Amino acid sequence: MATIPVIVKHQGKKYEVDLDPSSLGEVFKFQLYSLTGVEPERQKILVKGGQLKDDTDLSKIGAKPGQTFMMMGTASGAGDLQRPKEAVKFVEDMTEAEAAQQVGATPAGLQNLGNTCYMNSALQTLRAVPELQQELVKYTAAPTPGGSGGSSALGDLSMFGLGGLGASLDLTAALRDLYTQMGQTQEGFPPLAFLNALRTAFPQFAQKSKTGHGYAQQDAEEAWSQIVQQLRQKLTIKGKGEGSEDTTFVDKYMAGGFSSITECDEPAAKDLGEEPVKGEDVFLKLDCHISGTTNHLRDGILAGLEEKIEKRSAVLDRDAIYTKKSKISRLPKYLTVHFVRFFWKREAQKKAKIMRKVTFPDELDVVEFCTDELKAMLVPVRDKVREVRKDEEDIERARKRQKKIHDKAVADEAAGIVDSVSESTKADEKKKDEKKKDDKKDGKAAGGDVEMEDVVYKTDAEIDAEKAAAVLEAKKELHALINPELLKDEGANKSGLYELRGIVTHQGASADSGHYTSYVKKQGPLDPKTGKRGEEDGKWWWFNDDKVSEVEADKIVTLSGGGESHSALILLYRAIPLPSAEGTSE
Repeated sequence: MATIPVIVKHQGKKYEVDLDPSSLGEVFKFQLYSLTGVEPERQKILVKGGQLKDDTDLSKIGAKPGQTFMMMGTASGAGDLQRPKEAVKFVEDMTEAEAAQQVGATPAGLQNLGNTCYMNSALQTLRAVPELQQELVKYTAAPTPGGSGGSSALGDLSMFGLGGLGASLDLTAALRDLYTQMGQTQEGFPPLAFLNALRTAFPQFAQKSKTGHGYAQQDAEEAWSQIVQQLRQKLTIKGKGEGSEDTTFVDKYMAGGFSSITECDEPAAKDLGEEPVKGEDVFLKLDCHISGTTNHLRDGILAGLEEKIEKRSAVLDRDAIYTKKSKISRLPKYLTVHFVRFFWKREAQKKAKIMRKVTFPDELDVVEFCTDELKAMLVPVRDKVREVRKDEEDIERARKRQKKIHDKAVADEAAGIVDSVSESTKADEKKKDEKKKDDKKDGKAAGGDVEMEDVVYKTDAEIDAEKAAAVLEAKKELHALINPELLKDEGANKSGLYELRGIVTHQGASADSGHYTSYVKKQGPLDPKTGKRGEEDGKWWWFNDDKVSEVEADKIVTLSGGGESHSALILLYRAIPLPSAEGTSE
């Protein structure tokens, strides 16, 4: 009898095997043993009707040329204990820096140096941008008069938080040193050098308290904005190819673009021939304006995209009110959203706080705020992302359903429980099979038609593999939908969808009092060999100055405001990751 060429899949590899229908299952297993190294007794081969046994007649499994069989099992030596290639190092024997870089290590907090929680919360949230840390490592401070670019004997004081005092006038160098030092400890770190640089660059943060004791509390949003502006001026990224221009880190990853139209509200100006003025602006954050009708982040952003301006009208020869309407023309990879919660209360002579509750999403869709040109690029990608997600969710639900049915069947069998319905169904199917065999002898089906060959049913594993292949193909299609211009812009959002990564919160009734903290979403564990991160657990780090604790995602929902308790002031969103041209995740 002629052999049948079949394919056997094992641990992601495919093996071409000539199956001999005249032999038994044991022979087939020995063929696979020579190819995979998995002993016959450790092999599990799925065929029609169940698992292939040693005494199974291979002519009865209905094998077809090119058919794929799934094999499970590992060689006996694969699970044997072996001496580790690298010596095991226990946490007790590690240096503080080594322990801080282990999987599961608690990130460093920042000590409060006297009403500096506003600065600490901003710094911890900015540290959630890995690209920023990567670029800061490459940064070299410009030489100072009579100095040597920031290196001095004082650099040895880094263990006390005083590293880089020679470059204390350079805020970017101070931030680089601070983040490096924070990566080497799990304790609360004193940001003395950075605080000195901040107060030197921006004297308003050196304002003394009205009580005469220590320094005054400041606005975390002002500190955030000043730090980002300094980074925009100092932290440059060199162009990669010939003819490519240098840019700044902030312009590449954190700056968006507005296209705006400004038009006079008075019809008389239009009648006299005044044309609307078109403009292009750069923004480093979106403002969420809060009014008596603002309930959700979307409402506040929409309100912030339209503003009233009083300026002189040339045709009216007097001041008039203009309306400026803006649409987003470029979306950065990292989007900062500012809740405008503080306003100057003249009678109290302080920045009062708007307590209103304003909810915000874990995933933000900003497509509706964009120009028509940008929308046309984003919508196909966004819709495909949602389609792929639905397919992945369907596969996961089906997998869970199959596991539940399988686990129940195993438990019932172990307990000796017989399902009368399934047993009777099996008996009926057996009778039908016997009748079909009798009909086949006559070459006729029950209805008098010629009997067709039996359909080869696929295993659950084969069906799962086909679904996974379909999803992979869909991801490749998704990548192909990305507009070529957007694809070139490495620091841009290409789908219009963002995921929440960091939050600065405020507790209290005014900007000049109360307390600031921050929340940063935990990253997946980093594989030191591949440099890739594993799956995230959905939890967050809560940075309350030098106290760092882990909180559940449910805690984030409570930060919408509605009183003097902790409410979101700054949100940091990151563009959702998209698959590569090969369909793999970023």
